[in-house]
Amino acid sequence: MLMRADRSQAPRAATRAHGLALTRVSRRYGPVRAVDDVSIDIPGGEFLTLLGPSGSGKTTLLMMIAGFVAPSAGRIAVDARDVTAVPPEKRNFGMVFQGYALFPHMTVAENIAYPLRVRGVKRSEIAEKVAGAITRVRLDGFDDRHPRQLSGGQQQRVAVARALVFDPDIVLFDEPLGALDRQLRAEMQLELKTLHRDLGATFILVTHDQDEALSMADRVAVMNRGRLVQAGAPDELYEQPRTRFVAEFLGKSNCIAGRMAGRDGELIRLETGGAAVLHRGAVTPPEGRGVLLALRPEKLRVAAQEPRDMANRVPGRVLDIAYLGATRQVVVGTDAFGPLTATGFAWEAAPDLGLGSTAWVGWAPEATVLIEDEADDRSA
Repeated sequence: MLMRADRSQAPRAATRAHGLALTRVSRRYGPVRAVDDVSIDIPGGEFLTLLGPSGSGKTTLLMMIAGFVAPSAGRIAVDARDVTAVPPEKRNFGMVFQGYALFPHMTVAENIAYPLRVRGVKRSEIAEKVAGAITRVRLDGFDDRHPRQLSGGQQQRVAVARALVFDPDIVLFDEPLGALDRQLRAEMQLELKTLHRDLGATFILVTHDQDEALSMADRVAVMNRGRLVQAGAPDELYEQPRTRFVAEFLGKSNCIAGRMAGRDGELIRLETGGAAVLHRGAVTPPEGRGVLLALRPEKLRVAAQEPRDMANRVPGRVLDIAYLGATRQVVVGTDAFGPLTATGFAWEAAPDLGLGSTAWVGWAPEATVLIEDEADDRSA
């Protein structure tokens, strides 16, 4: 049984956050490039999310950072110290696995104490650190319970406490919320974000959930087929995707293909599907060049009457209407652009729109984003 310790003092934040740098890191399994030439700098104290579909290489990359998988090429450094060949137990990284990996025969306190014991920490110091970690994750009174006596959210907190108790340089999370239900996931997302803010440590989290990545991270790194496609702040990635894959994977997006036809004052005019589209952007493609625009559903307006105040507007017919609680999704089939999906607040929905009815779709020139097609970069 672990010794009890005074819990009157609040847990201390990390005194120093450690940065991580990946330089041209790759991992190959025969002809398969699981991770392909990835380079990224992660400043100390950042919360970075590695986001991508199954098979994108995000988990393999995390396992290389942790030291469980050796890179085929490239360099991994912590604060400019090369750790590429350093075994995982000597990297001083905390790790939270999707299944939590708690020892079923150990109590909460014993699970949290385990990494301290294997490091040879004194018994009295272990008790103090474990007590602080339990308080930090709000599990006071659960010291003597076993994992089978805990809910999924409580088990997740134990796993987080175990990963933090030895003051790791960096904390890694492999789909830590994947086993939780929707409501609990939302609660734990907020808890992890608050914990990161309180500690000031460097967090790296892997997920395939777009909402999770956008809501939690300081920065999101989107991966596909082993490559790092784009990295940036959540709002930057969502509002300014560079490629079709990012636009379609990070939330929903309508994509409109066309050709550069000239300028109308400050606006770029594109010809597509027999119609003209006005786009406002800093980049002006060469005239006649094929272009691709991304248009988020929430930036579209659907109405029964032609929206003459919108620079871009196209008629069509309602193909589908889906009530999503706070929002309503409407799919309008158009001759010029094919199906266009629009979302808006449910209470603002036009009452005279129904399945099969004529509708107009409109949007502002600022609503579209010029992107790269990169068909080979899309998930299969």
